[in-house]
Amino acid sequence: MERQTRVILLIYTSHISSRLLYIGGTLFHDAAAFTDSKEKFLAHTGPRINYSNERFCADALWIVPHGLLSETAISEQRIECAEWHGLKIFFITGGDIPFDIFAASFYLLSRYEEYLPHESDQYGRYAHTNSIAYKEDFLQLPLVNLWMQSLERKLHSSFNIHRSTFRFIPTYDIDIAYSYLYHSLPRNVFGFYRDLLQGKFEQVVERGNVYSGRKPDPFDVYDWLDELHERYKLNPVYFFLLAAKRKGVDKNINPNTKGMRRLIERHAAKYTTGIHPSWKSGDADALLKSEVGLLSKIIERKVERSRQHYLRMMLPATYRKLISIGIKDEYSMAYGTVNGFRASYAMPFKWFDLERNENTLLTVHSFCYMDSTAVFQQRETPEEALKELQHYFDIVRSVDGELITLFHNDFLTEQTAWIGWRKMYADFLEKNFSPIT
Repeated sequence: MERQTRVILLIYTSHISSRLLYIGGTLFHDAAAFTDSKEKFLAHTGPRINYSNERFCADALWIVPHGLLSETAISEQRIECAEWHGLKIFFITGGDIPFDIFAASFYLLSRYEEYLPHESDQYGRYAHTNSIAYKEDFLQLPLVNLWMQSLERKLHSSFNIHRSTFRFIPTYDIDIAYSYLYHSLPRNVFGFYRDLLQGKFEQVVERGNVYSGRKPDPFDVYDWLDELHERYKLNPVYFFLLAAKRKGVDKNINPNTKGMRRLIERHAAKYTTGIHPSWKSGDADALLKSEVGLLSKIIERKVERSRQHYLRMMLPATYRKLISIGIKDEYSMAYGTVNGFRASYAMPFKWFDLERNENTLLTVHSFCYMDSTAVFQQRETPEEALKELQHYFDIVRSVDGELITLFHNDFLTEQTAWIGWRKMYADFLEKNFSPIT
């Protein structure tokens, strides 16, 4: 039987830069190659893209460069948008498609705009309102994936650009593992009298039932989640907050308590786990190393995944710190103030250090939906949130991407305020995944 060789896309350019190699490798994986030889390009029998200012091959797709990928500096870019196949585009140039798809994709994936002067939100993070995706109303779309689908059709070949299949990865941030259990005695006593004086009698009774053993802790939804994962054959990722001191937004249980350690060990035995670096660790490298070291000791293996608490992230500093302590997969690429695609991409990709103008080994996993954003920022009802979540499922599945959601255990309880959100999540899974029989 004759062995079949995979069709390789060949791209001609007069200047092979590190930026072009990066975005080409990201968008086409190992199924594309670059050449600056016209002779080699003309002799290629597979699909071809002429990425240059000169049309010299009539039957190759011609894309005119914008110039961004030949640069090494970071500077303000003039952004003017138009439409192509019903999609927003920018870096308008000309050729067989009206814009430089490689430069535009690089701009979005490298988070180029986040290196430019910008306004910060109340937590000092890059505000989503600065972004072109928000300003041009494509934040809710994996725009780069959609561009690539149109490009594939334009190539008029059986060449499959993505070579991927749809994946759903549920993730959970365990900021406060239990509402009452394993907290310090002074905190529980103070909480009891505070609730009593404020007339929160439901919580007073709830606290008493938990400590008497009559009912489980309301934040203990882990068995329920296990059942969902088993029923729908899901492979979740859990991120644990292990701040040494309870302060500010770091409100986790002391990570040295037996209950907390047992919880982590239990999940690490069957699921992928990662560190949820505390807010405080963003100002102290030693503290970050300490938290990663503690998790590594508990799970008895290297910690290679992370997601920043409150998505506290500044480029390039945060990613460089994470790389230095051995993190290989990072899950913070989203906004804490609105749901959507921060990098306009729904597949994992390597982080490009724009200041150093070089690719790295850190893999970025973007998520597009977080429960707390839907609740507190977008002010949605569970019914509205379900429709939004379904939109992300449908659009990511349509581009064979990687859909990552973020839920918190304390948003999935059976408490009166959260039972609707718990049902929403269960309904979403039931609608989109077949149970294992």
